[in-house]
Amino acid sequence: MLTRVGGWLFRHRTVIPLPIALALIILPPASSSISLMWLGVAIVVLGELLRLSGVRQIGTISRTRADRLGPLVSSGPFGWVRNPLYIGNVALWVGLALFARLPMLAAPIALLLALEYHAIVRWEEQLLAERLGQPYRDYMRTVPRWFPRPPRSVETPSGAAFSWGETFFSERGTLIALVVGLLILLAKA
Repeated sequence: MLTRVGGWLFRHRTVIPLPIALALIILPPASSSISLMWLGVAIVVLGELLRLSGVRQIGTISRTRADRLGPLVSSGPFGWVRNPLYIGNVALWVGLALFARLPMLAAPIALLLALEYHAIVRWEEQLLAERLGQPYRDYMRTVPRWFPRPPRSVETPSGAAFSWGETFFSERGTLIALVVGLLILLAKA
């Protein structure tokens, strides 16, 4: 059941956070702290740097809504943790909540997204194990799902990293949404 829900969430993962965005825009700030806003910016930047690093390794396959697969990627941040893009997303939304000066929403947003991404990842893992077989099962045994740790062995490249130009092009939607979101929240402040 969880994997079936995860498949549905995967296909709709772009629109699911829209209520969070609306809440950040509509709710009045709970704090007047400029420091909180700067902390939010720092967390957003860290989340996006993690995403950029991951997208550079995995390429445009990260943008698909279908269940097509690219090669197994175990280099870059994927050598430290299996889901750096989803971890980056959680950081983005938590950072935006802090930037909006709504710190009481940071934990519920993180929990909601953690539940969503957990279901998605369970679906993805089943699909990847079926299609990629033993190499993926070995990867699952050696690289943690959520909590990064340094690779246990010397990282071997699993395909060429994409150029930074291709990376920024692939990530352009997220970058545009971040800039627009930060500007809207700044105007609200």
